[in-house]
Amino acid sequence: MPMSIDSIIARIGGPEATARLTGVGTEAIRKWRQAQAIPSRHWPAIAQATGLSLQDLQPTPAVTDRPSPLAGGSQTGSSMPQARPDGATAALVLADGSVLWGKGFGAFTPKPAIGEICFSTGMTGYQETLTDPSFAGQIITFTFPHVGNVGTNALDDEAARPAALGLVVKEDPTEQANWRATSSLDAWLKQHGTPGIAGVDTRSLTLKIRDGGAQTAALVFPADGRFDLDAIAAEVAAWPGLEGMDLAKEVTCAAPYTWSEGVWSWPDNTAAPTGKRRKVVAVDYGAKRNILRCLVSAGCDVTVVPATTTGEQILALKPEGVFLSNGPGDPAATASYAVPAIRTVLEAGIPLFGICLGHQLLAQALGAKTYKMERGHRGANQPVQDLATGKVEITSQNHGFAVDAATLPEDAHVTHISLFDGSNEGLASDKYAAFSVQYHPEASPGPSDSFYLFERFVTLIDTNGVKH
Repeated sequence: MPMSIDSIIARIGGPEATARLTGVGTEAIRKWRQAQAIPSRHWPAIAQATGLSLQDLQPTPAVTDRPSPLAGGSQTGSSMPQARPDGATAALVLADGSVLWGKGFGAFTPKPAIGEICFSTGMTGYQETLTDPSFAGQIITFTFPHVGNVGTNALDDEAARPAALGLVVKEDPTEQANWRATSSLDAWLKQHGTPGIAGVDTRSLTLKIRDGGAQTAALVFPADGRFDLDAIAAEVAAWPGLEGMDLAKEVTCAAPYTWSEGVWSWPDNTAAPTGKRRKVVAVDYGAKRNILRCLVSAGCDVTVVPATTTGEQILALKPEGVFLSNGPGDPAATASYAVPAIRTVLEAGIPLFGICLGHQLLAQALGAKTYKMERGHRGANQPVQDLATGKVEITSQNHGFAVDAATLPEDAHVTHISLFDGSNEGLASDKYAAFSVQYHPEASPGPSDSFYLFERFVTLIDTNGVKH
């Protein structure tokens, strides 16, 4: 008979001993106790340490998913139910067979929007989240129940259009009530062809993703109100997943351009500060506009180039520093063309700073490996510790892949770690003038905990200029 999670943890020697044994943080152990389940990848180590059988580690039967607020709720089965509850105009079809019904808003779906279902914990910034190119190939579940209350405006777009495939919310989007709003969320989504579904039990869905890991889903909001759930389920099953998928080419800029706006501030709006400027080339794997603003505010003249730009083409622009942006997809796939370019820049002695996907690509260029996480980090409340100072930053994150710190070469070291699960959040090279972080320092949930990283980059450029 399966043992309780508390009994298993006690047999190992407590939460700290369990964390050391399984290589996770104590926060992960707390989540295991809350969910009353231990991820199966940790069973062999626990079984060996405790003498328990794998059957002992099986989770106890749990209560099935809570029903949707709409009649009918979630339904599972090998043959998809064709009937839908009264009032339902949209559905979320998951790879595990669940069908979550709700009310559609935003744009209709000419064909199902299929991608990886994930959740974001931010209480604000839904427009920035939806337009973050790092969310390409994903459907976002917002854990905060009230979405739409500040409307939308052009200054809050992080890219020209939403990158996310769609969004899932608990309550119907509210009318905007903010002086900066120029459009409602519903109208903005219609304008950009992005669908949404409301009325879903997002708490239950979030727990499903957290405990079961990422899975494929389809958001369906048909204009004619017809649902062929069996056909949709087949499409979901056929979607290959983000692993091995290069999405940077889909969201990168088409041609180089310059950026001159600084960080938004009252009353100067986005005027660039005066003073010394450093020539920086930013490689766009899916760059957010506020990253470029932060570089300008830190004292950089920024030229943005496409993801496939070669190292020789970057050096021809005579940069004093090179920035590697965030972006979507599997870093191992993007590495095929990004890593040779990064290595060329490193060997030329040009200072380099990367974030998110750029962090993972720098790691690969240095010789490390990346892996697909069981559950990614997404949201604006992620605690990260700077190992050099001991300080903890509250960060914004969006990644489903991570750097395997154990594979870093001897001439590179870890600089930051996640206090949620102990995963790698930053690195620096001891051989080259290069460093990177996994999180988004420009998103400022702290609100300014992480701006020092842009200043560190500028200092590295200035120091390197003295050396050369």
